[in-house]
Amino acid sequence: MEGKEPRQKALETPRAAGLSGVVFALLLAAAMVLIRLGLPEGADAADVQGFTDSGQRHAVRTAIALVPFAGIFFLWFVGAVRAHVGEVEDRFLATVFLGSGLVFTATMFGSAAAATGVLDLGPPSGGTAGLAARNFGRHLAYGLMTEYAMRMAAVFVSSMSVIGHRLGTLPRWLTTIGFLAALTLLLASSNVPWAELVFPAWSLLLSLHILTVARRTRPRTAAGS
Repeated sequence: MEGKEPRQKALETPRAAGLSGVVFALLLAAAMVLIRLGLPEGADAADVQGFTDSGQRHAVRTAIALVPFAGIFFLWFVGAVRAHVGEVEDRFLATVFLGSGLVFTATMFGSAAAATGVLDLGPPSGGTAGLAARNFGRHLAYGLMTEYAMRMAAVFVSSMSVIGHRLGTLPRWLTTIGFLAALTLLLASSNVPWAELVFPAWSLLLSLHILTVARRTRPRTAAGS
């Protein structure tokens, strides 16, 4: 019984990381798409449309509701990955990995809070003060998401790729995709619309790989026991 428990942990931890990563990626991607559709980024979008369309407001409200759950599953994903790496992890890389993940989560929450402020302003009353406040909240939400959260996501992706490469837990093609995704998030997220979707796409790919590997090793380990 004592020898069986560590083997069970070794099997369950990758599955937990993979499942939580899949849920996080889907929730984050859905929230990003809804924010893009409900809260346009164009310079005059808020002035022209006034944020009066009920469909836009519903999209933003749904995105705001999804963000906290995406953050929760992301933290589960980070914890499960660190537990899987265990004592062999490099302290420097582990600190960068964990720190960037925490800052990313906090910044995404801040972006959602800014979007909540825009939503709470309600329909415009015709004055310029309401439009100015709405534009400020919209720019703040996008600034936090594209300028800061995605830069932290780039650090998270690159540190995870380095850890996976050093430990041999990730194949070369996946680490290469990780470095390309990190460069995209670092250099293009604030200038190219929809570039932030690279992060949930990479997270989904990584999580599916973890689940695939866990599924392959489970019967082999069970047979050996």
